Amino acid sequence: MKKIIKTLFRLVCNLMIMPLIGLYILLIQVANKDAVFSAFSQFLSLFPGKLGAYFRASFYHFTMQHCDLDTVISFGALLSQQDTELQSGCYIGPHSNIGKCRIEANCLLGSGVHILSGKEQHNFDDIDRPLNQQGGKFTKVVIGEDSWLGNGAIVMANVGKKCIVAAGAVVVNDVPDYAIVAGNPAKIIKMRK
Repeated sequence: MKKIIKTLFRLVCNLMIMPLIGLYILLIQVANKDAVFSAFSQFLSLFPGKLGAYFRASFYHFTMQHCDLDTVISFGALLSQQDTELQSGCYIGPHSNIGKCRIEANCLLGSGVHILSGKEQHNFDDIDRPLNQQGGKFTKVVIGEDSWLGNGAIVMANVGKKCIVAAGAVVVNDVPDYAIVAGNPAKIIKMRK
């Protein structure tokens, strides 16, 4: 019975979010798609409680490359790239900031987790040009299934499946499957398998 009620509630949220999706579709015709997506993400991040989580999942389901409806995207969490993928059972904690990435099934992200769009977002080789004019390259970071990223972790490289990233860790290099990493830069402290 609980599953039926949740399904009906998701359906109602999907219907309620349709005017916002219509506005989003209109705006991306005349403006930068990621800028519009980011603005809508900022707006939706302010809706509190379970209703807000359902609204966010519904909106992202229709606007991102992939977002399962059973994902939980908490209050204050911002998604900046439409090319992001959230698989089934993902939980994104409050005040997280998610760039271009694929978060696989059953991952948990604590509060204040930042997933950057790779580690080459900003070029800085030319000291004669301002940094904001040097460009960069966004790459899709992959967080493997059933991994847990602790509060305040900063991730700019791939994390394997069934990994644990300690709170406050800064991941700058790929993390192999089953690893537990901590520190800045993050180092393997133990293997789970």
